Amino acid sequence: MAQREIQRWSASFAGRTKADVGEGLASILALANATDFISFSGGFPDPSTFPSNILVDLLRELVDSGDPSALQYAPTEGLPGPRAFMRDRLARLDGREPADAELMITSGAIEALELLGKSFLDPGDQVIVEAPTYLGAIMAFRSFEAQMAGVPVDDDGLNVEALEGQLSSGRGAPKLLYTIPDYQNPAGVSLAEERRSALIEVARRRGILIVEDVAYRELGFDDTRLPSLWSMAPDTVVQIGTFSKTFFPGVRLGWAAGPADVVAQLVRAKQNTDQCAGALGQRLLEEYGRRGGLDDQAVRARQLYGRRCRLLMEALDEHMPLTGVTWTRPRGGFFSWLTVPDQMDTVELAGQAMAEGVAFVPGAPFFADGGGRSQLRLAFSRVDDELIDEGVRRLGVLFRSALER
Repeated sequence: MAQREIQRWSASFAGRTKADVGEGLASILALANATDFISFSGGFPDPSTFPSNILVDLLRELVDSGDPSALQYAPTEGLPGPRAFMRDRLARLDGREPADAELMITSGAIEALELLGKSFLDPGDQVIVEAPTYLGAIMAFRSFEAQMAGVPVDDDGLNVEALEGQLSSGRGAPKLLYTIPDYQNPAGVSLAEERRSALIEVARRRGILIVEDVAYRELGFDDTRLPSLWSMAPDTVVQIGTFSKTFFPGVRLGWAAGPADVVAQLVRAKQNTDQCAGALGQRLLEEYGRRGGLDDQAVRARQLYGRRCRLLMEALDEHMPLTGVTWTRPRGGFFSWLTVPDQMDTVELAGQAMAEGVAFVPGAPFFADGGGRSQLRLAFSRVDDELIDEGVRRLGVLFRSALER
């Protein structure tokens, strides 16, 4: 098809769609099922952790029960049974149960971000994000023409002191502050406990709504579990989560828990998007969870990802003893974050790595306001154990060559 024909309607696209949201997320997702190279690219859960035959049995039970709710439209905020299950689960895991009006079911965490943007952001509104941060959040906020400012992270997560400095500079009053406090994507770091209290204090004092993304919270490699921001400050935090990492991505289910007036507005926003998350998926999740499936699956997943993280750290220690190359040592989640010397461009290196049969994501797409050319993300969650060392070995050879040029 001629290029002119492909672009026939582009001049009519809404202005907000012309924001530079990039192709990064789509290109990462395109690698989900690739098998012809060693991919440290996408943050995908390993299919070996997914439920299998039990879903067939649950589906048969739901259909045979004669209850049509699983096959019908659902209330926009979610079916009563699944929502009750999720409230119980949050009470057990986070130590606080949301009231009925403080919780809704979403079509994944990415939809929750879209609903927050739709509900809160006018063009030019200020949003604070971590630097680096989840690419999907950057894309969601940018699609609403928000102005984003990045706050640096270190081994203890978001630097609250740097945040205070930025807020005191008078560059505008942000409406939202987006953070991933547990095993952050892409850096793999977690927000220290003392910083959690400090961050809440800053947000309350300045009237900023914290958006806490807990996508990886249940995937810690040990029993350490810091309090969630939402459990500490339910008046100031909306927690968004997903079951894509702990159930399976194909179900596309998540949640938002927060102040009742915020959740009510998100429900109104959802009425004009997909109207409701899929009822069948909600019921499958509820039944699977009530029978202990989610808890058992999380144990298996933590063991698998913890082992792969250890293999990655061992491979980096062996093959990356290069001056100026550092990496994070995550205690959960899917990712490690590498920093290389400034003369190395990770965008260029990514293309060269693909030629060597290895894929990673360069750091630049994870920064809302520039940066990341000397950083990259390695995802270890779906790389077979026996391929991790070889993949890192190839990267080590490539990086050494780049340093010598």
